[in-house]
Amino acid sequence: MKQRGRHRRRRRGRALRAFLSGTALALTAAATMISVSQATVPDHGPGDLKPLTASADTANLRLTEHRVPQASLDRLAAGMGRPVGVGAVLAGADRGLRDAIDCSAAERRALPVSPAASRAYCWNTDDTEGWQPGAVTTSGDADDDGTWGANRVILSGWSRTGGTADGRGLARVGFVNAGDLNHLSYTWALLAVPVDDGRDYRGLVSHVSGMVWYQDKLLVTADAGNRTALYVYDMNRVQRATVTGDAVGRVPGGWSANGSRFVLPAIGSYELSGGSDAPHPATVSLDRSTAPDSLVAGEWTLDDGDRSARLWRYPFSTAPGHEGLLATDATGRVRASEAYETKVTGVRGVLSYGARWYVTRAAGQQDEHGTLWRQDAGKTDGQADGKKGKAQAAVCGAKETHDCWSPRTESLSYWEATGEVWTQSGRALFALPLTSIDRTTG
Repeated sequence: MKQRGRHRRRRRGRALRAFLSGTALALTAAATMISVSQATVPDHGPGDLKPLTASADTANLRLTEHRVPQASLDRLAAGMGRPVGVGAVLAGADRGLRDAIDCSAAERRALPVSPAASRAYCWNTDDTEGWQPGAVTTSGDADDDGTWGANRVILSGWSRTGGTADGRGLARVGFVNAGDLNHLSYTWALLAVPVDDGRDYRGLVSHVSGMVWYQDKLLVTADAGNRTALYVYDMNRVQRATVTGDAVGRVPGGWSANGSRFVLPAIGSYELSGGSDAPHPATVSLDRSTAPDSLVAGEWTLDDGDRSARLWRYPFSTAPGHEGLLATDATGRVRASEAYETKVTGVRGVLSYGARWYVTRAAGQQDEHGTLWRQDAGKTDGQADGKKGKAQAAVCGAKETHDCWSPRTESLSYWEATGEVWTQSGRALFALPLTSIDRTTG
């Protein structure tokens, strides 16, 4: 039986790879029919990144760290029961993602044309209806060997757009067991914030557009409606919900999480401490090519706007007892170690690795696909003299258009151990090698 099962999986794997290849060809053929009257980017593109070095440009990027009192966290754990770890959450993963071959034509339209996805899956419609997809991070971010304990994990952020008034805007994370890439299973955990000194919790009301799992901490972006820029969660402090229902928090008979089986209560936050012009980090990713490792952040801009978007990074702490948190000074402030401007409009996701930066542009109103630009900080590869170069992006169909990428990828996560970049758009979760991005944009 085991022998036949392995053969079946191999045949299905070959069929899936052939399907993805065929889908990429079909999408490429469709892209050649895109009218050049749609929004296009000039051949020279947005150019290189512009370094921001003046103190006036970098001072407003500062964050201030705030911790939830330990007594509040202990009181919440005492009321809800002993916290569990990631392994226990994955053991409860009772839903399955669909392979690309089982995705609908509409769902597959969220996949990029060039570079093409090498792995693709689709979320179920019954438990994502009324929810908006957002950021992706993985155990490849959490640990440089790509695993968390014995587990390979993908985390997928979602925010609620429908439902009751009390539930609208809630944020949750899908814990995906990626140990077998031919069969991804998942379950949900609600993102929460302790209140009343740990006697209760409220749901985090925010679109999860950025998320990074680093060591044992999960950093999640918060919407621009307040001064909070990032919420911090401890992956060793997952709590079980004991009551099934739409409510959030303490209810008669136990604890409810709007239908999720688990709850992640925040242990802290980072608040913007710059001036009124302080950019909100709407998208974040991890860069392991720096020393120390760093959190890369970017602000969103309007699809057809004319204002440059700011991209910057914060170093992670190497201090004992500060694992997974950003580096702070004696006053609890976090300062950006590097900052740039990009002329890419409609910025959504950003990734940095080595000397290269990757910025995704959302699809415009008349476009079927977005754009993935590769930019350099002041020069292109091989230009040791520092002369200005140009940004690179894949060209699809007519030479004038670069609309090859997925319509709306709000984050990019590089799994260094496998060389893959993971992201999602619509109900499609997909991955592709970073080398294919470099090859296509080169």
